[in-house]
Amino acid sequence: MDIVLYALTALLYGGLAVAGWRSHRHTALRPVLESVPALPAAASTPAVAAFSAPGRLLLLVALLAHGVLLHTTIFPQNAMVFGFAFALSAMFWLGAGIYWIESFFFPLDGLRLLVLPLACVASLLPLGFGGVRVLSYSAAPMFKLHFLIANIAYGLFAIAALHAVLMLLVERRLHAMRGGVLQRQSAAAGNGWLSSWLDTLPPLLTLEKLLFRLISAGFVLLTLTLLSGILFSEQLVDRALRLDHKTVFAILSWLMFGALLTARKVSGWRGRAALRWVLASFVALLLAYVGSRFVFEVLLHRPVV
Repeated sequence: MDIVLYALTALLYGGLAVAGWRSHRHTALRPVLESVPALPAAASTPAVAAFSAPGRLLLLVALLAHGVLLHTTIFPQNAMVFGFAFALSAMFWLGAGIYWIESFFFPLDGLRLLVLPLACVASLLPLGFGGVRVLSYSAAPMFKLHFLIANIAYGLFAIAALHAVLMLLVERRLHAMRGGVLQRQSAAAGNGWLSSWLDTLPPLLTLEKLLFRLISAGFVLLTLTLLSGILFSEQLVDRALRLDHKTVFAILSWLMFGALLTARKVSGWRGRAALRWVLASFVALLLAYVGSRFVFEVLLHRPVV
């Protein structure tokens, strides 16, 4: 049954990603195919075909199949199996779900071309990295609450990090287009597929609004994750806080995101420096959530609790 869900999930994600990229490529090349006089890339705005109703329905089916797959593989027979591959799979499942919800309110068709291939690859990772530790305390209600809140928070931050990468690319292109003639020509002619893809994204201010909305929601959930983790640890080992590598990096990430939101509210911090701070904060979170598991399970061949 699991292999059927793996195949169905990857096929749906992959098929939607390929269809989206083919549609984008066809739209970007249409002026050339129709022999229309050449125009600067900035003057024409090739677009990805809007997400159709069948496409949305197929993505919903992919999300449902991926969700069932995660549940059956992470929680087999009242136990829990987990590892870095399952963490990434859950992260991008939630990320794709958040994109699906966002797409009803904002024109994010260009983001679909990035999210779906990543979700496709992440959904297959547990097939190659299945050597994970079975957690004996997974039935505890506090742990299940902690696990659910943590995964939603990490999904929000994963999409926020993708937003930050896209914003850096858009901002870099805008600076190039505002430069000298040669620089503008290079920005318009070079990396044609990238330029045409960036043209499909919403305005930079819209992306920025979405970015900080995601970070704010993720920060609240990350705070709840840390608090529920402390309570769960107190129930399990009679110690409120265990300063291991996961806890240290999680607290560091929480402090970094908190500083970013504070600076944003107090001084309106924005621009490249803020976006790089977002990515650095997400890397710290990855080291707590995924990186430590990868090092222990794959490199050191040791289980991690």
